[in-house]
Amino acid sequence: MTQAPARQIEILLVEDNEPDILLTLEAFEDARVPNRLHVARDGVEALRFLRREAEHAAAPRPDLILMDINMPRKNGLEVLEEIKADADLSSIPVLMLTTSQAEDDVRLSYQRHASGYVVKPVGFENFLSAIRAFEDFWLTFVRFPPRL
Repeated sequence: MTQAPARQIEILLVEDNEPDILLTLEAFEDARVPNRLHVARDGVEALRFLRREAEHAAAPRPDLILMDINMPRKNGLEVLEEIKADADLSSIPVLMLTTSQAEDDVRLSYQRHASGYVVKPVGFENFLSAIRAFEDFWLTFVRFPPRL
């Protein structure tokens, strides 16, 4: 019996650090599960993408959001709060992917209903290993809510 091919997973990466963006793009290129990674470089752009505003009018609804905390214009905690307060967006899982190890950031992320909190590992190989572990769990075993 052959298994139906997995549907392509739409991922929104909300990240302002260009080297981290490039590392994440590279790591997801080799993923076993078909995916498409979209990038928003700050919280304001992320909300425009999610609400399909302006240049993002044709943006797909992401199945998963990977979000940094420390960003210009609107930080990840503020964006997370807006996402979870929006009935149209609240079911999208949001994984905080950040360099912050501050207990307040961890606590606030979960209070605002983040699906997880991952501290970015230092170094290319460690970062790649973390993304692959993420892929193994989130892209292989997790079932996402239906797209609206």
